[in-house]
Amino acid sequence: ILHAFVPRGTPGVDTVPDWDPLGMRATQSNTTRLTDVRVAPDAVFRQLPVGPTADPLVFGIFAAFETLIGAVYLGIADRALDLAAEFLAARRSHVAGRALSDDPVLRHLLAGVAMQRTGADAELRSVTQDLDGRAGEASQWFARLVTLKTHAVDAAVAATSAALHVGGGSGFSASSEVARLHRDALAGQFHPSTRESARATVATALLGPPTA
Repeated sequence: ILHAFVPRGTPGVDTVPDWDPLGMRATQSNTTRLTDVRVAPDAVFRQLPVGPTADPLVFGIFAAFETLIGAVYLGIADRALDLAAEFLAARRSHVAGRALSDDPVLRHLLAGVAMQRTGADAELRSVTQDLDGRAGEASQWFARLVTLKTHAVDAAVAATSAALHVGGGSGFSASSEVARLHRDALAGQFHPSTRESARATVATALLGPPTA
């Protein structure tokens, strides 16, 4: 497998305007089609065999992606929690005659989501600090990275779901900020590693590869 830089505008590189997702609409992650593209030898920076490899390039790309995407989803969770708190402070219960921020059920709901987010944030900080310090056991790195990403996405989905719930019907508008955040959070299930792939990685770290 060749790893190389191909500049945009190179003959044979075409962008297909097919980006029509539920969420992440602003990223414009359209399909890039390569047709008989010539790559200059000095643009190739790595040539690796097909299959698993211990080359640090692969680990570096994966570690950077998982920690970056984890931080993005935790940012979504943070904003969703801010919005949820604003919604509860602004809305009132006509039955109880009090602000919804005093409703014990909704307080319990939001506290649980905030605790989930805090745990994922602590995990992100631990992983990135160990990466910077080159600490940790090498055999556990991929398991830690996929676990971090999974927990960050779960926190984002939980926070945006809670914000939608406490915000009332206006938040269900497709143009509302909380609806956009929820759509973006749902995209996390498709970013590598998926939940199924992450669990397979963790199982292999614990038990070794499957024998059948």
